[in-house]
Amino acid sequence: MIKKVTRLVRLLALFGIVTVFLTACGQRQSLSKQDVLQNDRASNTITWGVKADTKLFGLMDVKDNQVKGFDVDIAKAITKRILGENGRAKFVQVTSQTRIPLLKNGNIDAIIATMTITPEREKQVDFSKSYFDAGQSLLVKKGSPVKSVKDLDKAGTKVLGVTGANSVANIKKSAPKARVLELSDYAQAMTALKSGQGAALTTDNGILYGMATQNPGYEVVGGTFTKEPYGIAINKGQTPFKKSVNQALAEIEADGTYNRILKKWFGNVAGFDYKEAAR
Repeated sequence: MIKKVTRLVRLLALFGIVTVFLTACGQRQSLSKQDVLQNDRASNTITWGVKADTKLFGLMDVKDNQVKGFDVDIAKAITKRILGENGRAKFVQVTSQTRIPLLKNGNIDAIIATMTITPEREKQVDFSKSYFDAGQSLLVKKGSPVKSVKDLDKAGTKVLGVTGANSVANIKKSAPKARVLELSDYAQAMTALKSGQGAALTTDNGILYGMATQNPGYEVVGGTFTKEPYGIAINKGQTPFKKSVNQALAEIEADGTYNRILKKWFGNVAGFDYKEAAR
């Protein structure tokens, strides 16, 4: 009898745990269906998904455990325009693989994480207008025979990329004979390049310039062979929030805030054309 009671208690406890888990999942999913702008105004906070491994755009500063970069500063400026000077920008670390799932689940309100606007992604999320016009390029060791994407289009040539990034699909189109090795993040991709696992690392030029500043023995080559406009990703159906983000972007471009942030992060980066990128 005691064993039966004990077994019943365990089953009830397990049922309770499952119920709580499913309820939490339901609440999280329903959160993505709510009016984001209304919720953010009520909490005076916008939660942004940002990268923490991408120099110049979003990189964790180990001194104070704060993510810093162009994307972060643009997010802060947009937050102030939407919520006012006391508005708070909260940041959640994302990767190319996790950013859309986190947005769809309602864990973040928007993604500002070097995310190229593409037709395929627009099937899943909505985008703001472009806030940074990048282009795909190559990072190689100085002195490398690789000078352009054409040099990679040879059977067996290994090219490094990051899983979930648009650049992986692009390199397969531009250098179909090359072999692509996908890593989980840019830190791993850079380590692979240094260890000779690939002839070049490919992604957007802005990201590569950041990696080059951290690794003086490497350089960006070949110009750009694609156009990669970055947009802020927002859940579908969040029209008021998207409209507010676009309006805020227009405001920070008009009053010079955008160019000040751009100059702060890219003004002294060797090879980067700051004047061409300014708005």
